[in-house]
Amino acid sequence: MADKYLQYRKHYDDQAFWEKLASFARKAGIKVVYGALLLFYVLKSPTTSAADRAKIIGSLGYFILPVDLIPDFIPVVGYTDDLAAIAWGLYCVAKSITPTIKDQAAKKLHEWFGDFDDRMLDLFFE
Repeated sequence: MADKYLQYRKHYDDQAFWEKLASFARKAGIKVVYGALLLFYVLKSPTTSAADRAKIIGSLGYFILPVDLIPDFIPVVGYTDDLAAIAWGLYCVAKSITPTIKDQAAKKLHEWFGDFDDRMLDLFFE
């Protein structure tokens, strides 16, 4: 499975990540965006290993890729493959998601979505 996502590394860059996430945010919802932000902040952490960086970049590269296996415009299921890529990345680097990284992601969510109950983000890890 890792090889599948690692082929998308070439599609990753920071600017493309932020552009995709901004267009994706309202449609996908807070929890999915939170997952993508967690990956981004783990990627930027100086303590993240090269192997984990490669997995994150592959996962986010697929997320950014404009041509998906399931086109995003299809209602309900359009973001399923993007969610799978994010979930795989999170599974691979879960040990690297620190409280500081969670706080950074939550802060960005509050900038975009306004006020919401932060406890709903804890459900992400249940």
